[in-house]
Amino acid sequence: MTALSYTHGVSRTPLLGETIGDNLRRTVARFPHREAFVDSSRGVRLTYRELWDAVDRVARGLMALGVARGDRVGIWSPNRHEWVLVQFATARIGAILVNVNPAYKTSELAYTLRQAGIRLLIMAQGFRKTDYRPMIEEVRGKCPALRRVILFEDDWDELLARAETVTPDALRAREALLQFDDPINIQYTSGTTGRPKGATLTHHNILNNAFFVGEALRYTERDRVCIPVPYYHCFGMVLGNLACVTHGACMVIAGEAFDPEAVLATVEAERCTSLYGVPTMFIAELNHERFDAYDLSSLRTGMMAGAPCPIETMREVMSRMHMPEVTIAYGMTETSPVSTLTAPDDPVEKRVTTVGRVLPHVEIKIVDPGSGAVVPRGVRGELCTRGYGVMRGYWDDEAATREAIDEAGWMHSGDLAVMDEEGYVGIVGRIKEMIIRGGENIYPREIEEYLMRHPGIEVAQVIGVPSEKYGEEVMAWVKPRPGVTLTAEDLHAYCKGNIATYKIPKYWKFVEAFPLTVTGKVQKFRMREIAVRELGLEPVTA
Repeated sequence: MTALSYTHGVSRTPLLGETIGDNLRRTVARFPHREAFVDSSRGVRLTYRELWDAVDRVARGLMALGVARGDRVGIWSPNRHEWVLVQFATARIGAILVNVNPAYKTSELAYTLRQAGIRLLIMAQGFRKTDYRPMIEEVRGKCPALRRVILFEDDWDELLARAETVTPDALRAREALLQFDDPINIQYTSGTTGRPKGATLTHHNILNNAFFVGEALRYTERDRVCIPVPYYHCFGMVLGNLACVTHGACMVIAGEAFDPEAVLATVEAERCTSLYGVPTMFIAELNHERFDAYDLSSLRTGMMAGAPCPIETMREVMSRMHMPEVTIAYGMTETSPVSTLTAPDDPVEKRVTTVGRVLPHVEIKIVDPGSGAVVPRGVRGELCTRGYGVMRGYWDDEAATREAIDEAGWMHSGDLAVMDEEGYVGIVGRIKEMIIRGGENIYPREIEEYLMRHPGIEVAQVIGVPSEKYGEEVMAWVKPRPGVTLTAEDLHAYCKGNIATYKIPKYWKFVEAFPLTVTGKVQKFRMREIAVRELGLEPVTA
């Protein structure tokens, strides 16, 4: 009898039953003089003892402003060392840190401030060419909970000075009240779909996920992790910052925003042992014209996550970037985030074609999207996760929470997956992204993987667009490699005879870039909107 697509992570290592502040305190006691944080662009370096003292001061400054346990404190900023201090300071006083996307415009900002009930907003002056100051002034009057705004460039020193009015004993008394199941972070999700929802995460959620990911990556106090992914996302603040801190490793950032050459230079200068990124980041680094000028030999591992990884990209990262132990992670913000991960000693084929096996203390199953029944191994279905990582719920949105987490505690991902006999999971697409052409189910990732094997293609993304005849037709957006000219005829010929005729894209669009979220995820809903407009197509109604 074929086994069902269910498995759980067995481990002799227990879950951490402590708050983030308690965990940081233990790490500081073990490695007080080890380097904890480096911002190479600003010249900021902190040992673990210096990090603790700086966090302590920010925590007492926030208490002096009247921030209470459970208050929502927003942070609207690109990556910088103050972000890290605020992350740990809010955790130590029991405030709930609300991550505000650095790319937000005024309507999105106002929605987040109101929906989360943010009382204090800590913000940078701006990001890239956007000045945040007029934006916050525009929306401030529409956000009744917002009492105060702290600008890093103008108000930070005043916040630190206020710390002198709160004693260390008062901070310790606050920390003694905290429980590891307290909510500690709200992250707004669905940058690739519709209206954002605030995934509410606890100390227990994100601390344990970070710890076990760090264990899987074999982190020690000797590791130095380059984190070019944004802090506002789980990838940066959990898998980056917390995975380092739980193991005494060093957090390294190359700058406020992703720049491929800055990342390469930072890895070389800081002798980083691990590098993170979404696939588009690794592709940009590999294809940079000065890639060969940098010494990346210190790298051994890293993590690629946030979007499906092209197999060829993974192979190049392992070989050309000296990252033989690089891992692929799968998860979602609502699961803190990682549910499955490839291991450094997994067979190469498993590491480039799957997202690994279940993390310790986590359960996963794959179910029929219609009936909810667990499917046999080898059969496609929706991936669901249960365990310590599942969020408390969407902030102030019980209806959305019930829609995502069923009565048995399973978080439904919306991702289509398949589990093999050994428990390895492959992601084959999104339920909402699956294309149904004339009754045939088409999975975009399968076509994308085939197109990515073409020597002239740097990135390929496949979507479905409306068709009066078939319901949907296949469309491919293609970014050619530098200096390469491609035509629709070339690529149609490349596909003919190698993939089923009904899977061959009818429409081709050649681009220099894709619409992306700030974390580098391709926004396929925006691609569809653009395609429908440019092709003059009308949505098909039932």
